[in-house]
Amino acid sequence: MSASSTAGSDFRSLSVPDGLDGERLDAALSRLFGFSRTRAAELIGEGRVRLDGAPTAKSDRVTAGASLEIELPGVAPARPAVVPTPVADLVVVHDDLDIVVVDKPVGVAAHPSPGWDGPTVVGALAAAGYRVSTSGAEERQGVVHRLDVGTSGLMVVAKSERAYTVLKQAFRERTVDKTYHALVQGHPDPARGTIDAPIDRHPVHDHKFAVVAGGRPSVTHYETLEAHPAASLLEIKLETGRTHQIRVHMAAVRHPCVGDLTYGADPALAGRLGLRRQWLHAARLGFAHPADGHPVEFASSYPDDLAHALAVVREGA
Repeated sequence: MSASSTAGSDFRSLSVPDGLDGERLDAALSRLFGFSRTRAAELIGEGRVRLDGAPTAKSDRVTAGASLEIELPGVAPARPAVVPTPVADLVVVHDDLDIVVVDKPVGVAAHPSPGWDGPTVVGALAAAGYRVSTSGAEERQGVVHRLDVGTSGLMVVAKSERAYTVLKQAFRERTVDKTYHALVQGHPDPARGTIDAPIDRHPVHDHKFAVVAGGRPSVTHYETLEAHPAASLLEIKLETGRTHQIRVHMAAVRHPCVGDLTYGADPALAGRLGLRRQWLHAARLGFAHPADGHPVEFASSYPDDLAHALAVVREGA
């Protein structure tokens, strides 16, 4: 990113990050600079934003690698910095010259972002002395995919530049096996199926996502592993990797993840199970190793809070 300041304005020029590919322009600006979508729409409407040198509309979709130019009146917020911070519960399950695979605990973000000042995976790796790929935006170097702060489980981070390129392509081409386990309210019917519904930013709530006509294509496959009176344990595989995808899709079919109060879960049930977050865990991660193409797979057991909640459900709660 380059920047200059004249007459009280801050001019920014950058390439659209891979993680924002396909996002609406107003949503992309909001995530990049930390201001609201309303403020982003105002800047676009004032002609202060250009994509590949052309005028823009707030509903335009951005493309990874496109040139984004924006004039920010006054002093623009600084990009979030990586602060090396140890995370005691973060476990490294695999490490080699090209990749490091971690088991991320709840309450840890993948990387720094506007509005988040808590621990991050990249900060924890930096504190532990790991050197990761320099590819990607400064605050998310090496990150090829993400998990929500409230979701635990497996993440792979690229250490070499080749690994970053190969893994980003694998995620784009949907050749990575991402398997999640989710405890959802009720009993999905059919017990095994596919949810194919587009997802985009919620039309009203900036911090949420929703099934929206014209949103980004999103496909979730699920299979019931256990059915109990109050909830069902599902195994879920993702074709796409939209933000909050599992949470949004399960809420859309009226079976929200247990404990996911943001997306309509029953707070009374969450209270009985002692849950303070959604019951959602990235249980397995498989891909072709970027060094030699050899298939590798990693597994993660349930953390204590999820294991306890499932045990209570199995007892008939």
